[in-house]
Amino acid sequence: MADMRGFRDAVGCWAAGGSGNVAGELVGRLGLRTAVLLEGPSDLAAVETLAAWRGRDLAAEGVCVMSMGGAMSVGRYTGLLGPPGLGLRLAGLCDEGERRFYDRALERAGAPRQGFFVCVADLEDELVRALGPVRVEEIIRGEGDARAWQTFQRQPAQHDRSRHQQLRRFLGTKKGRKIRYGRRLVEALGRGETPAPLDDLLASL
Repeated sequence: MADMRGFRDAVGCWAAGGSGNVAGELVGRLGLRTAVLLEGPSDLAAVETLAAWRGRDLAAEGVCVMSMGGAMSVGRYTGLLGPPGLGLRLAGLCDEGERRFYDRALERAGAPRQGFFVCVADLEDELVRALGPVRVEEIIRGEGDARAWQTFQRQPAQHDRSRHQQLRRFLGTKKGRKIRYGRRLVEALGRGETPAPLDDLLASL
């Protein structure tokens, strides 16, 4: 795991304008074959949690799951990790609203679109829909966030939103909350409840 974290850090430095030498060396040392590009750390937490829940060790399989720090970085990461760079197979999740950026980035990198799966709004939206608002609220109470959730619901901006929309917004209102609930919501999924984009991504790896 330390080496995989090292690879992520090396790619992050490379994407920020540094050298790609360390990332290139680690590809061979770790036996990497696939890079899973995700928008943020909450998506990464959800994918890694689901993989572990299904008994998969992605690192041992040569798969690195990586947070890009935002969808606008996809062009940079596809160039560094795909055919123009390290030559890894690329996969990932994208939101419907950013799909055009991913399509353009993959085309420029000469990488196939196959392996990328689209969430309607974002992964949190997919997870709330899969579990249903009642169960998500139960998880929120179990995490000790009931009071924060009630306070959030009383905000004027939330009055015209559906419970589903409120829950999705709530998950992103505090630093670290999306990551924590990315794990918790995936852990709560029953058999056959995994959102299609997440299920399809893991099956493709």
